[in-house]
Amino acid sequence: MNSPLPPAEELALIDRELAQLDARRLYLLGRRDWLLRLLQQSGAVPVRWGPAASGPPAWSAGPAGAAKEASAPSAQNVLLTLGAVLLAVAALAFTLVSWGSMGIAGRSAVLGVVTAAALAAPVVLLRRGLRSTAESVAAVGLLLTVLDAYALYAVGMPDTDGTGYAAGAAAVLAAVWAGYGSALRALRLPLPAAVVAAQLPLPLAAVAADAGPLGLGWALLVTAGLDAALALRVRAAAVPAAVLGSAALLVGAARSWSADSAAQALAPAALLLAGAALGAAAAWRAPRAWAAALVGAVAAVVAVAGVARPELEPGWAVVAHLLVGLPLLAAVRVPALPEAVRRGSVLAGAVVGGLGALAAGAAVLPVLVARLRVLEEVWAATVPVADPYGPGASAVVALLMTAGAAWWLSRVTARSELVVVAVVPAWAGLFTAPVLLGFPVAVVFAVQLAVTGAVGVLTLRSPSRGAGIAAAVCTLAGAANVSLGALDGRAATFAVWGLLGAGCAAGAAYGPAARWVRSGAAVCAVGYGTGLLVAASAVSDLAVVWWALPVLVVPASVAALGPRLGAVRLPAEITAAVSGVLALVLSAGRPGTLALALALAGVVCAGAAVRPERRVLGWAAGALFVAATWVRLAEAGVTAPEAYTLPVTLPALAVGFLRRRRDAQASSWTAYGPGLAATLVPSLLAAWGDTGWVRPLVLGAAALAVTLAGAHRRLQAPLLLGGAVLAAVAVHELAPYVVQVAGALPRWVPPALAGVLLLAVGATYEKRLRDARRLRAAIGRLR
Repeated sequence: MNSPLPPAEELALIDRELAQLDARRLYLLGRRDWLLRLLQQSGAVPVRWGPAASGPPAWSAGPAGAAKEASAPSAQNVLLTLGAVLLAVAALAFTLVSWGSMGIAGRSAVLGVVTAAALAAPVVLLRRGLRSTAESVAAVGLLLTVLDAYALYAVGMPDTDGTGYAAGAAAVLAAVWAGYGSALRALRLPLPAAVVAAQLPLPLAAVAADAGPLGLGWALLVTAGLDAALALRVRAAAVPAAVLGSAALLVGAARSWSADSAAQALAPAALLLAGAALGAAAAWRAPRAWAAALVGAVAAVVAVAGVARPELEPGWAVVAHLLVGLPLLAAVRVPALPEAVRRGSVLAGAVVGGLGALAAGAAVLPVLVARLRVLEEVWAATVPVADPYGPGASAVVALLMTAGAAWWLSRVTARSELVVVAVVPAWAGLFTAPVLLGFPVAVVFAVQLAVTGAVGVLTLRSPSRGAGIAAAVCTLAGAANVSLGALDGRAATFAVWGLLGAGCAAGAAYGPAARWVRSGAAVCAVGYGTGLLVAASAVSDLAVVWWALPVLVVPASVAALGPRLGAVRLPAEITAAVSGVLALVLSAGRPGTLALALALAGVVCAGAAVRPERRVLGWAAGALFVAATWVRLAEAGVTAPEAYTLPVTLPALAVGFLRRRRDAQASSWTAYGPGLAATLVPSLLAAWGDTGWVRPLVLGAAALAVTLAGAHRRLQAPLLLGGAVLAAVAVHELAPYVVQVAGALPRWVPPALAGVLLLAVGATYEKRLRDARRLRAAIGRLR
């Protein structure tokens, strides 16, 4: 920034150059405005500089009527638009407020002149290239024609029916606006306004003539047909055609559904069939109008089935709609039909089938839920009574029809996902059929077991994953429902549960099936086995606590089978473990029985731990044996557990020491963990319930010694076990004093201290995290 001139002289030079630039800029701006006015008068349109333009600015000329305004409105256009809006407001005020202060001649002259001026002004504005302003003024002119119509009614025909006059006025205005828009093609508003006005004459005329709902529906449909014809040339007319046509069909459907007889349903059916024909014609001419074919086909179904509906029960009315609607699916096999018609017809058949299936499913759902009442009184041997107001056979027929149609369509179109749609209604219909038809109880169970077995086979052998999942869901639902129903009688419980358990076991052994299917079958098989043993125990009149012993047969059997279970071993063992937990819960009511159950469970785990891949169960076996021992000792009233634990701890520590000498890589948890835990844990439990000071003192000293030994020898098990017991003893001893101090402090002090602690920890969070990681790494390096 060095300069040979002194700073004062350089500053004066810069000021003079800036003044010259400002003067030059003002001159260029004035010249630019003059050139723009000159070009606008001659009709030429400037191509302005844009952010992506390059090179010198170009100019293009064209006819005055074809010239477009600049993208950004000028001040002149804004003022003209504002003037047009104010003119419209003034016209409204004049018509509504000042109308009565002038004579007939004055009124006619003012309205005629203003309307003519407003409609003629866009011609001049378009020639000057002010298209947006012309649109605004044209809008004012259209509004003035509406005011003219209102003025004519208020003065010349005040006794005429208002609705009828509005219908005629709308027709005249639609014609006038259409002619005006055709004359001035550059305006975009008049033609759409004419289309909107054309929607009113026929519906208003129907209302004025008191034609009723059907008359209004026909008026709407005829108007929609005219719009559809216009839509072949003007695409925007398709919107009012769709709206009015849908409104007409809704009127027809409402009248059809409210008809009390077949004769009353004929007139709405005619309206619906006419709408269906209009929709088919629209789809036939327009390749993309498949929605019109869809709506029209559904309307045809409602029309035909609606004639029979008043004479049928509600359930059979659904069947009637399916009989009419499902054949529409056959359109998929008619290539001569246009694509829009074929697609709309198939979708209409799918919609009717789906709605029918939902209606029938809602009717049979209470049949499935009703079996929950069995839980109120198990083995009561009640006889179910058929519901006289139930859906009966109609729901079964509807579900089976829907399932058959979906299956046929899946075969024709080779779409495997449609099989899923076929499986669910087929199962629902066949499963609930014996109940809805009032068959005897034995027949009901037989049919439902057969249906459950059939859908289970489909689960095992289905090539489609989606169909397999749907069949699996149906299998589980059917098995659960029939199992609930079997609780009504003892014989039924054993027969049904036994057959289902055997079927699940066979499914688990079926090799070609998917692994997830076999695993689910294995889980169900173990569950049914557990349920049968519980039921057998209940029949034998044993006390509930003794039910645990038969239930333990399930985990014992699964552990004995072991590797022979193959791919389903793990899910079967997990389910068996749940059965074992159930056995322990059942035996918890009596300490002696609980100790026996714990010991037997430990034997099962120890037997399973013999296999190398299940050695981890040895820990569970040891824990169960220790628990059984202490339950028995607690039942005997033992207050000094050390007399029983020290004789076990000392040999265990000796064995661990020899193990470590022979194998230096052996973990301290394996060598010393069981021996130390055998004494420390029971003594800690006893110390927490001891009010004296001797046992906590001795236990704390022993725990301190074990902790120091573990730290010295770098052994993880003594360090952690001893430290945990020492900390627990310290908390036990300090707890009374902490309670006293907490009671003496004001109530606001503990929350304040907690807040300070959280702030301190939060401020040093990263450092604490690093310390925790180092501590974890240090403990992990111990043996």
